[in-house]
Formats: sequence, structure tokens, C-alpha cells
Amino acid sequence: MARAFNFSAGPALIPEPVIREAQDALWELEGTGMGLLEISHRSKAFEAVMDRARDRLTRLLRLSPDQEILFLHGGARTQFFQVPMNLLRGARATYFDTGVWSAGAIEEAARFGTVDVPFSSKSTGYDHVPRDGSWGELPAGTRYLHYTANNTVVGTEYDYVPTVKDAWLIADASSNILSRDLDGSKFDLLYAGAQKNLGPAGVTLVVIRKTLLDAADRDLPSMLRYDIHAAKKSLYNTPATFAIYVVERMCAWIESQGGVAAIEDRNARKSARLYAAIDQSPLFQGKVRPDSRSRMNVTFTTGTPELDAKFVAEANINGLLGLKGHSSVGGLRASLYNAQPEEAVEVLVGFLADFAARNSVGKA
Repeated sequence: MARAFNFSAGPALIPEPVIREAQDALWELEGTGMGLLEISHRSKAFEAVMDRARDRLTRLLRLSPDQEILFLHGGARTQFFQVPMNLLRGARATYFDTGVWSAGAIEEAARFGTVDVPFSSKSTGYDHVPRDGSWGELPAGTRYLHYTANNTVVGTEYDYVPTVKDAWLIADASSNILSRDLDGSKFDLLYAGAQKNLGPAGVTLVVIRKTLLDAADRDLPSMLRYDIHAAKKSLYNTPATFAIYVVERMCAWIESQGGVAAIEDRNARKSARLYAAIDQSPLFQGKVRPDSRSRMNVTFTTGTPELDAKFVAEANINGLLGLKGHSSVGGLRASLYNAQPEEAVEVLVGFLADFAARNSVGKA
């Protein structure tokens, strides 16, 4: 079977070697005589999988001994309320509004305390993120600063880690985790849905500083308490065993590619190649400011919904899938997550040029 080039925003492309390993594990996990979908989450074989996943993530994210790795359910949307439910509870927090996912996090956090939003790019269509420190001093008593590291819908990304003083630093890294070198030890809480760069949908990674476990609210339903999940090593209930296995294998694959630094170099080449083609095209236009462009989600347009739809239809016929923009903003989007090969970008760039040559609408 010929595989198409998959530019979907998530669930996203998984490297073929990882898919092959998962296929084998579905039939039998590491000589146990049982398949991955059947084996007990409390078995030694599966606990070994979780231990390896934690070890690899600790290395790749450069975590420190005072940080705990959790594998939870519910996706990033659950973290939108689980973070403030555990850590805010009537106090004050700062959020940056850079897109639909940060707006969702802000809405949930407002249920549990005072939310300050010193930066929003909503009025310009979320076409940029703030420069470091441009928001000024955080309000007195701010418990934490929350930001969305990469915005999949509009295609913006922070190319830095915000500097904070006297507050916890929290990030939603769902769509760019392990895509660029990052000092994970800077974060007091970092969370990410797996379905972009880490594996399949179904598991959410949470990295939390152990001191926050002590500070978290205890008067919560047990399933929503970070401290309980940490104490039970993410085995308080049955975890997403298949998804966690693939996360471990994805981390192994990243290490086999030369680690995060090598992955970052490749991601930089891929995105630079595609953005250059868009900028030089007589037809296509980028949708965000150059200083805020995402390496993971490249958003662009022909300028008209009708021509965008024609592009998507022809791309599908040519085996270039997942290029339709998010329904809330329209346009076009090519997601270039870690597993996306450079060959796919070259094929897409060629198709962009061919489509532009066959369509007479010029760039505005």
C-alpha cells in the first residue's frame, strides 16, 4: 500500500518504524505471550514500558529530579481546568491569549480565580505572539503564568520561553513538544496531548514540579488530583496502555535520529523551505507575522475560499492530505510535526508552484 503524505494537524503522522513496532506489540509484547492491548497495566512488562518512557522523556526534555512525569487522560482540554482546579482556587493567574486553545484555557481558569490577560492578539486574528517581557510586570500575587507554546489553528509559535519572576511557569506544549531543544527544568508544569509529536490520541503528558504537588488543593475528586496520580505512578486507574507504549517508542525514535537538537534542525529546514515557497509565490500568502511563524503548523491561503477549496481537492487527488485549514479560520494549513519527512515538504512545494502556475489569481 502506498502511503499518502499526511499534513494533518492531529492525530498526526507517526514514523513507519514506530508503527511496525506497535504492530508487533499488538500481537505480543516483549516475549510475554500476550498482546499490548491485553496485558495488565500492573504487569512488570508494562511497568517497564512506563519506566522507559519516563527515562527517555527526562533525557529529551532535560528535566530535573524535582519534576514528576504523569500519564493522564482527557487531553489538553482537561488540563485547561485541572491546572487551575489544583493550583489556583481563588488566587490570581496570568494567561496570554494567542488563539482558540489559550482562549479555552482562560475561560476554564476564570471559574477558579482571577485571570489577568495582559496580552491578546485576537483583534488581529491571532497573527502573532508577544515578545518576551513585553507584557511588563505580572500583577502582585500572581500564582502562575500560563501560555500556549504553539497555536495549531492560526500557526503561531513562541520561539522562546517566557521569563517569569515570583510565579510558577506553566505551558501547554501539545503541538510543539520535543520539536525544538527546550530546557524543561524551567517549567513548574508542562502538559501536552500526545497526538501531535508524541504518539496517538488517548494520553496526556503532564510534567509537574514536586513542590506543586504539595501546594495543590486536596479538596478535589480523586481522579483530578495530581498528587494522587503521582503517588500511584500514573496507575491510580487503568492508563492508556497502547498510547503510552507508542510515546515510549516515539521517544526512542527521536533519540535514534540524533535527539531533539537534530530534530530541531530538520524542522527548521522543513518550515523554512515551505515558508520561502509561500513568500515567493505569485498566488499564496502566509497568514501570520514572520516573527511569530510556527515551525509545526504553516498556515496560508490563496486569498479566496473557492480557490483554497480547489487547492485542497487537487492536493487530495495527488496524495497530499490534511491541508484544509481549521474550520474556525479557513484557509490552508500544512502541519510539519517531527515525523514529517523532508521529502513530503519538497513534494508539497512542487505542488504549490504547479497550482499557482495553473491559476491566474495574483497575490494581493
